[in-house]
Amino acid sequence: MSIRNTKDLTVGNLPKQIMFFSLPLMVTNVLQVMFNIADIAVVGRFAGDMALGSVSSAAIVAIFFGGMIMGFGGGINVVVAYHYGTKNHDNIAKSVSTAFIISMIIGLTFFTTAQCVCHPLLTLIGTRAELFDGAKLYLRIVFCGLPAGAIYNFGNAVYSAAGDTRKPFYILTVSGIINIILNLVFVIFFKMSVAGVALATVISQYLSAGSVLIALIMSKQPHKLRLSALKLDPGMLKTILSLGLPYSAQIGVFHIANMFFQYGVNSFDASFVAGNGAAGNADAIVYNMMAAFYTACGSFMGQNFGAGIRRRIRDSYLWCLLFSAAVGQIAFFLFIIFGQTFMSIFSSDPAVIRAGIYRLRYLGMVYGVTALMDCTIAGARALGHGIMPTIIVIMGSCVFRIIWIFTIFARIHTPASLFMLYPVSWTITAIAELIYFAVIYRKEMSKIG
Repeated sequence: MSIRNTKDLTVGNLPKQIMFFSLPLMVTNVLQVMFNIADIAVVGRFAGDMALGSVSSAAIVAIFFGGMIMGFGGGINVVVAYHYGTKNHDNIAKSVSTAFIISMIIGLTFFTTAQCVCHPLLTLIGTRAELFDGAKLYLRIVFCGLPAGAIYNFGNAVYSAAGDTRKPFYILTVSGIINIILNLVFVIFFKMSVAGVALATVISQYLSAGSVLIALIMSKQPHKLRLSALKLDPGMLKTILSLGLPYSAQIGVFHIANMFFQYGVNSFDASFVAGNGAAGNADAIVYNMMAAFYTACGSFMGQNFGAGIRRRIRDSYLWCLLFSAAVGQIAFFLFIIFGQTFMSIFSSDPAVIRAGIYRLRYLGMVYGVTALMDCTIAGARALGHGIMPTIIVIMGSCVFRIIWIFTIFARIHTPASLFMLYPVSWTITAIAELIYFAVIYRKEMSKIG
């Protein structure tokens, strides 16, 4: 079977390849964030600050489940990329088939679980009484899109592993435009408020999931999805889970820690809650732009690790680290300059805008540090080590944050004491991840010779 429409990441000009690989993926990632931004912008502008506060309060819970699903996609990406590097078509087919079945199971499981824990989670994070009903309604509807999210992320991971980041970009562009149109129609014309933006998001998610599924079924490449030959391969299942589960757990625990952060946010007034939620979209935009290079790191290192090309394994990591850190710091300066304009997209209330800009300044100054942490985690995962990076993240970015909330923040109780937990925890975790990566890198490279 031909592989001419896929990209061989083991040859060619590496920085140029990484950039051209990452740019469509970067836009694709940002478009996924735009689903949530469109929700918040439309509801804030046309349904009022109370509706904005409800969606902002619910966002951290929605991201928790969506992020864990994306974590499994990271495991799929590495496994499929590795087998593309070995050019073993049979193993590529087995990995895709197994990954699809796992993704369906995960999507349905998360949907059921999320519906059951929706109310307790909103209570846990101290959602304000006046925002609770709107937040709960938003989540009930948005959770219906979790199975679709699992399927789309499966397809996106497979295409990225094969070196094709354009097709997911085209698919998500169309569904993203439809999402924004439906937001406006449901909120402005049908006055559906938070229910309208949630429903628009779900419809768009199923559109993107269906499109990527059809594309994989109709593909003539080794990663073609053959529904008639679907089966779980035990070896592939073990490998995908050994990489996907730790990464998914890492993201899950990470967002649990962020729920405690939201608990701290909810201890301030409703304007602060709304402003923090709106400004959080800037973090999401920047992180997902940087995450394109983390995916590139996994794909390039994975293929070259499979092919046994030592120098390109190292250079793939270094170039992806450089590009992601540069994107993070450039984005920080842009948000500092245009922060007022960005916040005005979501609200015209001066108190909401002030609260959002305050968050942007504190968290944005260390966006570049997160590149060192997350790109190094992606590199370790590409070399087949997923458990220890997860443990490091849990301790450094999760447990540490929870302790901070109930000690330093509880004692001082200022916005500054709340926001500073991010730069401190990111720095600690980045240093620990880098030390671990250096150890396993030497170990794995010694096997190649």
